[in-house]
Order: sequence, then C-alpha cells, then structure tokens
Amino acid sequence: MSSDRITDAKARLRHKVWQRLDSVQAGRAGPVNGKIPNFHGADRAAEHLTAHPRWQKARVVKANPDKAQTEVRLAAMREGRLLYMAVPRIAGTAPFYLLDPSTLMTPADIAVTGTGAAEHASRTRPDRMRAVDVIVCGSVAVNHDGVRLGKGAGYSDIEMGLLAQAGLVSDDTLIVTTVHELQVLDEPIPEAEHDVSVDLIVTPDGAISCPPRRRPSGISWEDLSEQKIAAIPILQELRELAASDPEDPPRNR
Repeated sequence: MSSDRITDAKARLRHKVWQRLDSVQAGRAGPVNGKIPNFHGADRAAEHLTAHPRWQKARVVKANPDKAQTEVRLAAMREGRLLYMAVPRIAGTAPFYLLDPSTLMTPADIAVTGTGAAEHASRTRPDRMRAVDVIVCGSVAVNHDGVRLGKGAGYSDIEMGLLAQAGLVSDDTLIVTTVHELQVLDEPIPEAEHDVSVDLIVTPDGAISCPPRRRPSGISWEDLSEQKIAAIPILQELRELAASDPEDPPRNR
C-alpha cells in the first residue's frame, strides 16, 4: 500500500473511532473528535496498568501529556517513579519535562497536568535522560496486534525515536497505551515502516497483551518532511550533529 493510501486509510479509521465514541458520549470532557480521547474509565485503566507486574518493577516512566493519561502520570509520581513527560509538539531542544517526585515541590496532581508541568517542571534533553522502563502512549485506535493510531501528527513516534536514538529504549522497555474499549479494533490497521507498535493495551476492563512487534530504533529521517524537521528544533540539531560526524550519532551520555 502506498504512503498516501496508508494515510487515507488511517484517517478513515480515526474518524470511525471518534464517531463511535461520541455516539455513546464516551468522552469525560465532551466530544473527542480530533483528539486523543479523554475517555470515561481512564482512571480505571490507570489502576489496571499500575497493578501490572511490569509497571510495578519500573523506575522510570515516559508518558504523553494528554488528559486521558493524567491518572497514569499521577500514579507514577505518587509511587515515587521518575517521570518524563513529553512537551507538546516536541517544542524546543529540551523537549521533555522532568518530574522527580523526590525533588519536585509542587503537588503531584498539579505537576502532571500540561499547564502544571510547563510552570513547575524542569525540561531536559534525551542525552541527559535515564533509560526508560515504561513508555505510555495516547491513542485514537489500537488493535490486538498492537498497531496503534495517534491523531496523525506523528509526535509519539518521533518522541520514541528520540529516546531510541539516545539509547534509552531496549527490548525490555514496555510500550503501553490506555484506551476505551471502543478504541480497540478487531481489524487490521494500516502501518508504515516507521510506526511503533505497543506491547500492552489497557482498558477500563483490564489488560490485553500484544505479540512482539516493531520497536523504535531511532529517528526515521526518510519519513520526515523538511517542514516537520524545521518545526522541531531538536530534530534540526540532531541532523546537524549527524552531518558533522556521521560515524558518531548522538547517544545517551
């Protein structure tokens, strides 16, 4: 399937899921169309995730900043885990918030929100971060094979690519998404070569394990437009570094 056909097919599936959720008023803050759905039951999904053995062994969690995963981020902080939270649109050359419960003075329920992190958390770069045990993604749709759809901007895959480029993601890193049951599809989801799949789907009803699939290996430069690179400063910086020393790509240090 050509890239254009994949893009079109993904868009159709997103709208199908958004309409399905809105038809039953599944959004806990109103309509979810065009968004990572902030779904009723997100708190129960977070409880199932935090009871999972892989979560309980984790020391470092990276999470998306969407409201649907607020309770996941809050649990990480309250349980004493180091939390990295993506800055919206991967802005700046330090595109992750660092939330360390041992040093952060702001209440956790404020710090894990988008506005709270922007005001109170420090920002950091991948080359200054610790290896990540659990990556939490927001999704519009996901299937039982672990293929997921975001909103279509590609930020989640770029974030994971940045972590992998810095050597922070391994085969032992758990990649998980928390979603409403209606977001879990029993049909194929078209995927491109750079798309990263999830290992675990967690809904308000429980956890679904997925077969081992594609892991992030770094930045897929060939899949990024010049416009996208120009809009994300750290990508510009990494490309310049790679061009100046192609034998020594940036790694965690």
